[in-house]
Amino acid sequence: MSDIARSVLDAGDPFAGGDVVPMRLGDAVIQRITQAIHEGRLKPGDSLPSESRIAASFGVSKPIAREAIRQLAAMGVVHIQQGKPTRVQALDAAPLDRFYRFAVRGRANGLTEAVELRRILEPPIAAHSAERRSAEDIEKLDLILARMEDSLGNVPRWIEADLDFHEAVAASSGNRLLDFQIRGLRPVIREVMEIFNSREARGPEDWQRTFDRHVRVVEAIKAGDPIAASAAMNKHFEAAEAAIAELANHREDHHEPEDDARP
Repeated sequence: MSDIARSVLDAGDPFAGGDVVPMRLGDAVIQRITQAIHEGRLKPGDSLPSESRIAASFGVSKPIAREAIRQLAAMGVVHIQQGKPTRVQALDAAPLDRFYRFAVRGRANGLTEAVELRRILEPPIAAHSAERRSAEDIEKLDLILARMEDSLGNVPRWIEADLDFHEAVAASSGNRLLDFQIRGLRPVIREVMEIFNSREARGPEDWQRTFDRHVRVVEAIKAGDPIAASAAMNKHFEAAEAAIAELANHREDHHEPEDDARP
């Protein structure tokens, strides 16, 4: 697609349709730009027109156009680079990542709440995966299981493989919003896993039991059995109940006041 800025004021204007109503102008500009993206008139990688051309196209001031673009950037819809055109970008989990890190750090039980959120989301995610997974999804899960088995006893490598495992299950669920949720939780869950895996010396049998719980989730997904997949994921979380209780105590002991929380 050619640079939109060259034709923004002619018949090819992706925002064509008249001036926005002079009320909540910034929101109206955001709505019209996102509409152009949803309808395919602007695609990931396309550059937005300049602020002045957006302002002229919508009949608003440059500061309003600038603020609308900044809000779109905060949403992860566009990417702003100093001295370069602002470009549409494919949606990712980065805004959720920032939100969850801020929300968790603002509460003494934030990490425990994050684990509870996963327990609500991940069993049905596994069930959806069992119903919707592709051959490529299964191959990816098998490769991650091989990495996990090779990482038994190696905490940093295990954590990376474990995070990838849960994201792969979510990606195979066929629901993009669920996929975003699990990927957005990655930094928070990494912190949970670091606490979980450093709480005490873990013997080979404990590592093997943890690995086997992941294997059972994949076996149920491969079998196309949503009930078994959900149950296996539930069992996976139930096995960590004691560690989750320790996590709550750890968080309460090390929590900073809410007023000091930072994103």
